Amino acid sequence: MLNVIRDIYPEGSDRSDTADSASRGPDIADAEAVPIKPAVSVLMLRDGEEGLEVFVQHRVSTMDFAAGVVVFPGGRVDPVDSTTAPSITVPDPQVHTSAWSKSTIAEDAEGWRVLLATAVREVEEETGAVLDPAGLMPWANWVTPLGRPKRFDTYFYTIAAPELAAAHHQTTEAHTSEWRSVAGILADEAEGTLKLMRPTFVLLRELSEFSTVAEAAGTERIIDPVRPEFPSNRGA
Repeated sequence: MLNVIRDIYPEGSDRSDTADSASRGPDIADAEAVPIKPAVSVLMLRDGEEGLEVFVQHRVSTMDFAAGVVVFPGGRVDPVDSTTAPSITVPDPQVHTSAWSKSTIAEDAEGWRVLLATAVREVEEETGAVLDPAGLMPWANWVTPLGRPKRFDTYFYTIAAPELAAAHHQTTEAHTSEWRSVAGILADEAEGTLKLMRPTFVLLRELSEFSTVAEAAGTERIIDPVRPEFPSNRGA
């Protein structure tokens, strides 16, 4: 059983905060005034010759949030998602209601459907891939720390997507997209040739424990919202 709230990377033990510092934007004086917006991010997975692979996008350096970093497809919840949410069906709704029971979205009885609607819409808009919501499995929930100019309550899902080899970035927010081995992405981050925000880094490190999509999908998750606080003296 894997509890995702644990901080397996104590202060100073990884390089992911460097990416956070470089991409998050300036701190603001009135931190309490920044709204926290619900958002979704999807880890599209497949088995590859070098182990577990994930679809990622390389964001352009001109973005005002997460500029120049490697991310999973996704985005914030839009009003249209509440409209399409009733059409979302899954084999076992309790998988979702239980997974997010400690998260803000649980305050809305149908909030989990809205998240799934967002995931399907955002992935199609950003990659051209059409996901079956029944395949989306809750994985983690991260909330942007207080003090950032933009804050998100982000719900991460995994999905087995071996048939989506043609997925490709469709918007100007990314300059490159690709299927990469989890191990390869982490190796490039360690060498400093690409940047990862802290949630991306942590989730990839979790996935690196698995050799196949089946192993990852069979993991029992206990999802507690992660609300990291970065000490100001670290520039994070």
